[in-house]
Amino acid sequence: MTSCPECENSLDIELDEVEEGDVVACDECGTEYEIVGVEPLELARVDGDLDDEDEPAGEEEEDD
Repeated sequence: MTSCPECENSLDIELDEVEEGDVVACDECGTEYEIVGVEPLELARVDGDLDDEDEPAGEEEEDD
């Protein structure tokens, strides 16, 4: 079983039920991880800063 790198809590991930690109969250600390590989299981922490990059480009153009 895989452990959360942040708090070391066990992550309940069923390998036959997940795919690359899925996001899982730790039940203990709430940290989210994207599955970047399934054999072997590889996780990458999802950064909260992604929302800032997802703003529509039109909003930036209105400032001119």
